[in-house]
Amino acid sequence: MNQYPFESSSNNPNKASSYYAYQTDIESGAVRKSRKPKTLCPKMFKSLGTRFHHLFRLHPILVLIVCISFGIITVLILLSSVYVNRFPSAVTYKKNDWDNDVYPFANLKNLVMVAGHSVYTSSNCGKIDKEESWFLESYQKHPGQAATFLSHIEKGVEAAGREDESLLLFSGGETRKEAGPRSEAQSYWTVAESKGWFGKDDVRSRALTEEHARDSFENLFFSVCRFRELTGSYPHNITVVSYDFKEERFAHLHRSAMGFPESRFFYLGTPASLSSKEGALKGEGVVRAQFQEDPYGCDGSLWRKKLKRDPFHRAIPYPNGCPEIGGLFRYCGSAPYPGSLPWD
Repeated sequence: MNQYPFESSSNNPNKASSYYAYQTDIESGAVRKSRKPKTLCPKMFKSLGTRFHHLFRLHPILVLIVCISFGIITVLILLSSVYVNRFPSAVTYKKNDWDNDVYPFANLKNLVMVAGHSVYTSSNCGKIDKEESWFLESYQKHPGQAATFLSHIEKGVEAAGREDESLLLFSGGETRKEAGPRSEAQSYWTVAESKGWFGKDDVRSRALTEEHARDSFENLFFSVCRFRELTGSYPHNITVVSYDFKEERFAHLHRSAMGFPESRFFYLGTPASLSSKEGALKGEGVVRAQFQEDPYGCDGSLWRKKLKRDPFHRAIPYPNGCPEIGGLFRYCGSAPYPGSLPWD
């Protein structure tokens, strides 16, 4: 039984609508229509229009100037919004005073990047210089190969130790499925830790990892973004540590692709093992030619190689943390990136 004075509109829509459309006069019992509420909008707009017309008749030139100025300002605001959305990297980057409280290494200015080449798989850190302690590809299985990795790590620690304002980053992702979910970068950091940072203990507090790079271009590119994540700014100087035969690739091809100034880029190369030198030089010639055609490694064989070096499908977080160069992350082409960059 319905206990409410009026039936539900879902049961009897006619009664519900008739109740809201009509009200009963209590004294006469007559039914009358309810008055529709008056709207003020038409009168308000009409009044404003009348006043504007009156003002225009009194001061036509002044009103015209005000209208034109308002139109110009509106257009400029719209254009500015479109420009910022279309070219976010062109926005001038400025480090804020409060960055010291947000970024853990806001006082560091320069980047030292050590490019990873393998994953350390041994549970015994006493065998660091033994090839069986590392996961090696077929082209890396040469006597003395492990020692070259150790040389890169030591060279990077030494470079960072020469300047208190340097951040040392070991770069390299989880590139080998058989090695398990261990990154090249973390391998290098662990080796440095086991070696007591080669007598430079102060470097440990400013030595970190970049664990997503899948090739040499990403070693450099991702490390610059990681530097921005940790310091709140972009590096003033960049020092790269890798094999000496890769200097042309890093110092010219990769640096140019990023548009980083040559005068602020430095390279520290170490030799390959004697038994691998000939094959290394031949392979480097092939890879260098590929990067000359595809500077950003975003197409063809270089892109397929990246996919193979991501066996665990790790999501790449960048350009989060370095939004000013987001356009460079999205760019793919054989010509240099046309947008503006923070270090221009």
